[in-house]
Amino acid sequence: MNALPETKLGLQENALQFWLLVLVNGFVGAMVGLERSVIPEFAETVFNLSGHTALLSFIVAFGLAKSFANLMMGRLAKRYNRKQLLTLGWFFALPVPWLLLYAESWSWVIFANVLLGLNQGLSWSSTVVMKIDLVGEKNRGLAMGINEFAGYLAVGLVAFLAGYIASESGNVTYAFIPGIGFSIIGLLLTIFLVKDTQSHASTEAKQTTIPLLSNIWEDTTWRHGNLGSVTLNGFVNNLNDGILWGLLPVLLATKGYSLAQTGLLAGIYPVVWGLGQLVTGKLGDVYCKKQLLTLGMVLQGMAIGLLLFAGAIPVLVTALVLLGAGTALVYPNFLSVVAENTHPSQRPQSLGIFRFWRDFGYVAGAVAAGVFSDLFGLDAVLLGTALLTVGAGVLSELRMCCTKKVLWPSQTCLSVQ
Repeated sequence: MNALPETKLGLQENALQFWLLVLVNGFVGAMVGLERSVIPEFAETVFNLSGHTALLSFIVAFGLAKSFANLMMGRLAKRYNRKQLLTLGWFFALPVPWLLLYAESWSWVIFANVLLGLNQGLSWSSTVVMKIDLVGEKNRGLAMGINEFAGYLAVGLVAFLAGYIASESGNVTYAFIPGIGFSIIGLLLTIFLVKDTQSHASTEAKQTTIPLLSNIWEDTTWRHGNLGSVTLNGFVNNLNDGILWGLLPVLLATKGYSLAQTGLLAGIYPVVWGLGQLVTGKLGDVYCKKQLLTLGMVLQGMAIGLLLFAGAIPVLVTALVLLGAGTALVYPNFLSVVAENTHPSQRPQSLGIFRFWRDFGYVAGAVAAGVFSDLFGLDAVLLGTALLTVGAGVLSELRMCCTKKVLWPSQTCLSVQ
C-alpha cells in the first residue's frame, strides 16, 4: 500500500490554496463594503429614519451577530472541519442583498445585518484559521497581512462602488445589486475549489513547542499578557471603527460633501488599511509586535482627533490615510500574536474568543456613537474615541512581551502568564 503524501507547511508549498482563500476572503469583505458608505442615505431616503441611535442600530445587529458567530466558529471547529464552516458562512450571505433590495421596513435591514454578521464571523474566521494552518510558523505575519489586505481592500473598493452606483442611478437601493454576484461566486469557489486544512494543523501540532493554555477563555480575554492585551486593543480598534462606520458619512454630510464624495472619502480609510497590511503583516515577522501595535493605536487616535477639522479636504484626507495606516499596523499583527501564543489544537478557539471581543467593539462603538452623539454631539464622541484609542495602545506597550527584535528601547515587560 502506498503511503499518503506528507502534508507540508508553508506559503510557497500551499500557494494555490492560499491564494484561492485570499480571493474568497476578498468576496467576504465585499459583502460588508456594500453598506459602508450608503446606509445612512438608505435609511433617510427609503425609511425616513433620523437620529444617530436609530441609524446605528444596524451596526449593533451586525456586531452582535458577528461576535457570536466568531465564538461559535471556535467551538464548532471541534466538530466540523474548516471548509464546512466556511461554506455555512456563505449560505448566510446569500439572502442579504435580496433583503436589502426588497426591504419593506427597517426590520428587514436589521435582519439582513444579522445574517451578514453571521457570514462574516464564520467565513472570515475560517479563512484566517485556514491560512494559518497552511503557512505554519514562517511568514505567518505576511500571510495574515495578505488575508486582511484582500478583505479590507474589497471593503474599500466596494464602498466606493456602492456610493457611485447610488449617485449615478439616483436610487440608493441599486447599490446592493453587486452583492448577489459576490455571495454566489464566494459560495461556488468554496464548494468546488477550496480544500480543508485540518491535516496541516495536525502536522504543526506534532512539531510545536507552544504550551497549552490552562483556560482558553480567561487567558485570551485578559490573563495572558500578550493575548489579553491584543484582545483589548482589538476591542478598542473595532469600537472606533464602529463609531466611524456610522458617523463618518453623517459627519461628511454636515460638512457639505455630496453622496459621491462621501463614498470616495469613506473608501480611503479601508483601502489604505487594506493595502498597508501587505507591508505591516511582514513587519510583524521581523520586528517587535507590541511596538507595532502601540504605534498603530496611537496613529489611529491622532487621526480620529484630526477628523474634528474635517471641513478642510487636505486635513480630512490626511486623517483618513493616517487612520488606515494605523489600523493596518495592528490588524494582521493581532492575529499573528494570537497564533504564535496558542497551541494549534487550541488556536481556533482562541482566535474565536479574540474575534468575539474584537467585533463586540462594533456593538459598543455603535451604541456609544448613537447615544453620546445625540447627547453631546459628534465632536465630543470623536475626541473621546481618540483618547481611548491612544490609551489602549499605551497599555500594550506596558504589558506585552516581545518575541522579535525591538524598534526602540522597550520598557520592562510583565510576565505573559
